[in-house]
Amino acid sequence: MRFFPKRQWHAIDKTMAVMEIRPQPFFGNKNRAFWNLQSAGWAGALALRGISGIANGQPLSFLLPIIISTITGYSISLLLSVFYKNLIHQKPIVTWVTTTIVLSVATAIFAFIDAWVFIIQNPTIESGFASLFVGYVFVDFTMLGAWSALYYAINFFLRVQEQNDQLLRLETQATRAQLAMLRYQLNPHFLFNTLNSISTLVLLKQTEPANAMLSRLSSFLRHTLVNEVHSRVTLAQEVETLHLYLDIEKMRFEERLRPAFDIDPAVRDALLPSLLLQPLVENAIKYAVTPMEDGADISVSARLENDRVKIIVSDTGPGKNGPIAKNIDSTGVGLGNIQERLNQAYGEAHEFEIKSSTGGGFSVIIALPFETREQIEKEAALDSASDDQIRNEAIFGEHAFDRNHRGLVTTPALVSSHQEDINP
Repeated sequence: MRFFPKRQWHAIDKTMAVMEIRPQPFFGNKNRAFWNLQSAGWAGALALRGISGIANGQPLSFLLPIIISTITGYSISLLLSVFYKNLIHQKPIVTWVTTTIVLSVATAIFAFIDAWVFIIQNPTIESGFASLFVGYVFVDFTMLGAWSALYYAINFFLRVQEQNDQLLRLETQATRAQLAMLRYQLNPHFLFNTLNSISTLVLLKQTEPANAMLSRLSSFLRHTLVNEVHSRVTLAQEVETLHLYLDIEKMRFEERLRPAFDIDPAVRDALLPSLLLQPLVENAIKYAVTPMEDGADISVSARLENDRVKIIVSDTGPGKNGPIAKNIDSTGVGLGNIQERLNQAYGEAHEFEIKSSTGGGFSVIIALPFETREQIEKEAALDSASDDQIRNEAIFGEHAFDRNHRGLVTTPALVSSHQEDINP
């Protein structure tokens, strides 16, 4: 008997502890679902006919033609599945007319075999072959007709489900594209203002400050380009981006710009759309610091409240109704852009509030669901066997002729309505 070292047993126990038994949808593997339904259906038909005959006093010998009939029906239905697989994608008129013809021929063959087997087993029977054939036609047509109806019903249902899944994917991709468009608006907006400041420094022959601002602008853009346009970053990363941005603006306003940060450590890992807060700080600089001779204080605070991250960006400027300078240029994106990005990313699960009063400053309050990267990864791992992913990874099972076409659609250009039928 072989014994494992204690360390190996610990590793084995740890591996078994993380293993989870995850139930899979019945149609997650279409190939397996087909064979399960096919076998269970015909086995049920055999059991029903056999029990009915025995209950009516039939001898056990009558089970032989029933068994042969069940095997025949099982085989014919497999042939029908091959025809139906090709017909289901045709025009409705072609599908139903051809199905009726194929079903009629299959019923005739089924009834012929049943009648022939019955006559061989009962050679002294008075009924002729024709009368037996007609009698079996009704029975066999009912069985094959029910099988055909069930086949088409399941496949049409799964096609509808697959189209719904594709629609959801397309809607998700459209939302991501819209978020990317809104994010792309921010970079020209920021560059417009920064390059305008650099141009002013150059005109004033302040070469060194202009070079320093260009260097810091380069660092800021390099930092922001690391993240994808539709990605989310941690609050700590967003604050780091704000520091890079404020380093640029401090060169313009010096002591007039007085930023302050109050970030609760509990929310430093909270996720939010990238470059969400920078336009708010830029807006505060434009309407609070710029028009006031003494400048203004800008504060960014974040804390956890009831499983939500509450972020407040406020300034001590003149407020919304104050004497905002009219000569300040604007590209027209800012608060509206932020609101639209939040609507696209969170729907009704977020809050966006503006508070302002004459001489009382201006505040923007944002409340978002508290989510961390670890939570999202854990949820994704637990949902890895969900219906959507299984339908993407194994649409109707590993059929021999299309086993190499499995995969999750992740690119809009590659989204297709690849559909398969319940067939072996």
